[in-house]
Amino acid sequence: MAVLLVTKNIRSTFDIEFTNSGKNMFEFQQYLGFILFLTILTIGFWLMIFLVGFVQYWIGGAIMELVKEKRAKRKEQAI
Repeated sequence: MAVLLVTKNIRSTFDIEFTNSGKNMFEFQQYLGFILFLTILTIGFWLMIFLVGFVQYWIGGAIMELVKEKRAKRKEQAI
């Protein structure tokens, strides 16, 4: 009998806490704010990917060109 009461108590607590009770989870303005947050987060993520990938490649190429120019200048002065 005690197990049945405990089980019933847990089930009723679960029903009260996890059912929607006819209310919406978000109001419309909160929903728009959440969508705006996800949009900004996604834009930031792809901007970070772009900066890490493309800008790193760009800086690496610029450094390689600078090294080549210095080598050519040294060769020219040595001749």
